[in-house]
Amino acid sequence: MLIVMKVDATAEEVQDVEERVRTLGFRPNRIPGSERTAIGVTGNQGAIDPAEFEGLPGVKEAIRVTRPYKLVSREVKAADSIIDVGGKPIGGRRVAIIAGPCAIESEAQTRTIAAAVAEAGADFFRGGAFKPRTSPYSFQGLGLEGLKILAAVRKETGLPVITEAVDEESMAMVEEYADAAQIGARNMQNFSLLKRAGRARLPIFLKRGLSATLEELLMAAEYIVSEGNYRVFLCERGVRTFADHSRNTLDLAIIPSVKSVSHLPILVDPSHGTGRRDKVLPLSCAAVAAGADGIMVEVHHEPHRALSDGPQAILPGDFARLVKDVRAVAALFDRDRD
Repeated sequence: MLIVMKVDATAEEVQDVEERVRTLGFRPNRIPGSERTAIGVTGNQGAIDPAEFEGLPGVKEAIRVTRPYKLVSREVKAADSIIDVGGKPIGGRRVAIIAGPCAIESEAQTRTIAAAVAEAGADFFRGGAFKPRTSPYSFQGLGLEGLKILAAVRKETGLPVITEAVDEESMAMVEEYADAAQIGARNMQNFSLLKRAGRARLPIFLKRGLSATLEELLMAAEYIVSEGNYRVFLCERGVRTFADHSRNTLDLAIIPSVKSVSHLPILVDPSHGTGRRDKVLPLSCAAVAAGADGIMVEVHHEPHRALSDGPQAILPGDFARLVKDVRAVAALFDRDRD
């Protein structure tokens, strides 16, 4: 249920409604708006009678929410969410461009790539300090050392950094060194990690699972938001299908589908979505044309030496071209303007 407060509702009236929700055994989730405050009610197993709240001072109306995902749905919040990540927005009119290597391999490698993508016009820097890999013998990341390298690169370039947390211990470390924590595809339904992300001090970048439906993705986001962290943005990164012409099948149809039912921003990762660098540029442009709020691409100055996902990493020069093309496509759709 969504309880919509009147424009002139006082802080005391909002608190009284929240206390009434708690008295009934449910959880109030305050959702500030530009004009009025709303309170999302979660924890109920069935329908709640709107009359429980509509007679309370300051309440405009109580609306039943029909979606299984409540707090991330447009029924609860009609306006698009804009997430602040290190002082820069994700969502809204500007298309966010996130770039960097799949894995932080060394200080020299990271600084070289960070300088190149910053000069080319990236908005954010990404790089994995913790790497969940299919094989236990593959490079697993530098851990804490990698996080310290990311923090140093942020200081040098001014780019906010995004990196993955793989468990509760690494989430605590990511909180200390990064501007946003990524939850990767393999952990999309790691519910204990999702709950921990909901208590994190950072925005959360949630990637779609390898075979997850739209509803499963949004329910994973609901886990995070229900714990109190409303700063969530989503990522389409390709799903497994029968196709053999690319590593995964990039599902661009999910972009307008998400936007029709949720207020959360959604970005696209064409690097993991295809697994091939020659497909990254055209699908980046296609993602923006489809309405994506941003893209995340892997860049490496020596992809043949990369310790992780070298075949899908593009060269810095190709990234510079990608930025220009993506901005040009965004302008066609009246994006990237103040």
